[in-house]
Amino acid sequence: MTTKRERLEAAIAGDIADRPPVALWRHFPVDDQDPSTLAEASAEFQRMYDFDFIKVTPASSFCLRDWGVEDDWRGNPEGTRDYMRRVIHDADDWRQLNELDPESGSLARQLRCLELIREQVGQDVPIIQTIFSPLAQAKNLAGQDKMLAHLNRDPEKFKAGLETITKSTIAFVEAAQARGIDGIFYAIQHASFNIFDRQGYAKYGEIYDQRIIDAAGGMWLNVLHLHGDALMFDLAEVYPVQVVNWHDRETLPDLADGKRRISVAVCGGICRKTLYLGNPEAVRIEATEAIESLNGQGLILGTGCVVPVIAPRANLKEARACVDFA
Repeated sequence: MTTKRERLEAAIAGDIADRPPVALWRHFPVDDQDPSTLAEASAEFQRMYDFDFIKVTPASSFCLRDWGVEDDWRGNPEGTRDYMRRVIHDADDWRQLNELDPESGSLARQLRCLELIREQVGQDVPIIQTIFSPLAQAKNLAGQDKMLAHLNRDPEKFKAGLETITKSTIAFVEAAQARGIDGIFYAIQHASFNIFDRQGYAKYGEIYDQRIIDAAGGMWLNVLHLHGDALMFDLAEVYPVQVVNWHDRETLPDLADGKRRISVAVCGGICRKTLYLGNPEAVRIEATEAIESLNGQGLILGTGCVVPVIAPRANLKEARACVDFA
């Protein structure tokens, strides 16, 4: 019987085992405020659908609360929380950030969540932890407009903040690896030509991304998530990860073109809008098209980002079932 790891490793190698692997993930609002309830929700979601890996999805503030941010659940259909208090106001504030200890505060609670998930699902289910890029964290510390203003007016102060964020993130990745996770889901939100030119992203994004991905290099299931549109997809060609995920149904490149550009697995094929506004037949059509476009090889069937919390259960069940008939 093929294991989840064997199935995923076949996809990473550009091959196919018994069937293409499949995974979807979502936020668990309110549950995500406590390590035990987030672990329980994540494990229950896995038991319900039997995906080939668990992508642990805490609130984006999990890595920022120890710096003082505050957020609140306001009903966003993606399950994300709204930031009510940010901590960066003046450019000098970037230099005031202290390096965080992953074994205390909010970061320690997330590590405990990973331990609890592993206890509940066992050793046979791969687990990956969401890690936000330093620029994504900086955006949530200051707000997008203020972050970009500081970057342009006081780049050295801003880079001092990125350095602290990067060191804190690496320490957390190393602590999470020690808890037995199988990889990270590295979420990049600013590698877009709508925000930066390529030289700007190399200076403020890429050099920090590389350090964090290198820190995760001892794990076998690291996923690069490129968020948004107008993507700098060339990053996927050079970052040393095992899987690349992006909004392939919403922006270029499409799934097959993206796979031609990289040597590792791609994850996608189903549009998020189809999952929450469509029906099982529409999900099946997209899933079948995605599988056939790659002959099932080098593919993890999924979607471009988090599944909205309003997505019908029947649609998620259909996505899971499609690979059994590939």
